[in-house]
Amino acid sequence: MARQDVPKDQFRAVGIIIFILGLGTLLPWNFFITAIPYFQARLVVGTSSSVALGENSSVTRQDPAQNDFNFNNWLTLLSQLPLLLFTLLNSFLYQCIPDKVRILGSMGGILLLFILTAVLVRVEMSPSSFFSVTMTSVWFINSFCAVLQGSLFGQLGTLPQGYSTLFLSGQGMAGTFAACAMLLSMASGVDAQTSALSYFLTPCVGTLISIVCYLVLPRLAFFRYYLEQSCQHDPGEKNGTQSGSSEEGVLDPMLGVANGKVRTLEDISLESAGKGALAPHNSTATSSQNGGLGPERPSVFGVLQKIWLLALCIVMVFTVTLSVFPAITATVTSTSESRQWSEFFTPVCCFLVFNIMDWLGRSATSYCLWPKKRLWLILLLVGLRFLFVPLLMLCQAEPRAHLPVLFRQDAWFIVFMLLFSFSNGYFVSLTMCLAPKQVLPQESELAGAIMTFFLALGLSCGAGLSFLLKALL
Repeated sequence: MARQDVPKDQFRAVGIIIFILGLGTLLPWNFFITAIPYFQARLVVGTSSSVALGENSSVTRQDPAQNDFNFNNWLTLLSQLPLLLFTLLNSFLYQCIPDKVRILGSMGGILLLFILTAVLVRVEMSPSSFFSVTMTSVWFINSFCAVLQGSLFGQLGTLPQGYSTLFLSGQGMAGTFAACAMLLSMASGVDAQTSALSYFLTPCVGTLISIVCYLVLPRLAFFRYYLEQSCQHDPGEKNGTQSGSSEEGVLDPMLGVANGKVRTLEDISLESAGKGALAPHNSTATSSQNGGLGPERPSVFGVLQKIWLLALCIVMVFTVTLSVFPAITATVTSTSESRQWSEFFTPVCCFLVFNIMDWLGRSATSYCLWPKKRLWLILLLVGLRFLFVPLLMLCQAEPRAHLPVLFRQDAWFIVFMLLFSFSNGYFVSLTMCLAPKQVLPQESELAGAIMTFFLALGLSCGAGLSFLLKALL
């Protein structure tokens, strides 16, 4: 049979679309956390007409006793719980609903909820009602995002490896995009309501573009070719089995996904046993251990024993990060007498700095994986990140009732944020890269799925811990 020529990705159209789709999956989370100053101020003031995007500092300083409903804490918690939920229950949903329905349905839900958020800018509501509606939107938007992200990663399994990298790059740029949108809205010179409205309409436009891009994708010959190749090499798609080829799937670092399906640890463990049978360098050893009856099925507990230290590291990394960002860091105010600098302080020094340095930290592992062999040293360095918790809490965070302010100058907060965000990106990427290297080849996918669960666990632990730290402040 003559080999079919692989079509070219004309004008890198598929790559651009994949990047845009990656950007769209994390836009909701980033647009909400970047607008924390707006939400906090509105919950305190109670009206939308007098609240600008960056004016939480002046409001909270006037009356620290005002109730902001712990908005940033609840925002963080209700954003991360859906990720943990869908990590645990993913197999039920993803086997019942087709890819196209999940992706377009999730995008449509995100678009409608962001339109609602934009409309609320013009609607006068009591603080309690505004809080309830916003938190409900946050929960459902992030649930849609969890489904969307997992589904898109599944389809990326049909494309060459470089396209999953483009998708991750798009996700990495989402935070910077949101921070830049905030700065442009604030610098536009329009009134407070118009500025907030333009900011929240931006992700609506971004989601619409993502929907159009996804509808265009199947029409491109390059994407169609790999989609058809995947169907040919995965005949088990119709009868519920997997092809067993370790080169056809891409593991999602957030959800265990490959070849268009999201699997549980049990599913991946079964598949890994099949992959071990296809690996010549492991077949003899495995058969002898199993009495010649075939490859031994990888054990979740056995793999966890090999990577428990890295799993603990990633839980610690995200526990530290989510415990103070954005719950504490978004409340730090500038001591400068310049009103203009004070207004731009949080969007620039908290969100823009965090997203840029986090991206640089993740990118650094492409050039350096240190410490690569001394895993105990990683645990020690990750443990030192707990020092960022008191350091950031002792900055000029408002309102506060118990702790003193030791680092009043803006420069201290900026330095802490630079180190805090870079170390977050670096250690997250380092642990996720090293975990599959600690196990046998047929166990690497199971190791990635285990790390995914502990990643989600760390996010949820950090979000829960933020309530305690806010109370101690």
